Amino acid sequence: MACRISELVLDCADAERLAAFWSEVLGYVELGREADGSIEIGPPDTGFGGPQPTLVLSPSSDPRTGKLPLHIDVNATDRDQDAELERLLALGARPADVGQTGTENWHVLADPEGNVFCLLHARLQHP
Repeated sequence: MACRISELVLDCADAERLAAFWSEVLGYVELGREADGSIEIGPPDTGFGGPQPTLVLSPSSDPRTGKLPLHIDVNATDRDQDAELERLLALGARPADVGQTGTENWHVLADPEGNVFCLLHARLQHP
């Protein structure tokens, strides 16, 4: 028997803002809220426990931002990489420099709080 990732938790200053951003990026919906202000988002049809992990945005008075030891990679599902890049930038993402050479086939971006994530080149099928 093995484990699988069921949820990813991201400490943040503004859980509402990041929940809205990541919901738009991933096509997720709000699944629930905790008394501490945490907001869990996930796939609309399966929610927690489905094949994709949920994302918990957890308010913190001292969230770390920038290039974290663990970051999120995303792939477009219904458009090419260039069109998805435009969409992510319109949602509030911004280009980030983590020392890439410029020859990569992915884009390094930061979410509205500065957390780095990557938009990869491959187009994946929507689950």
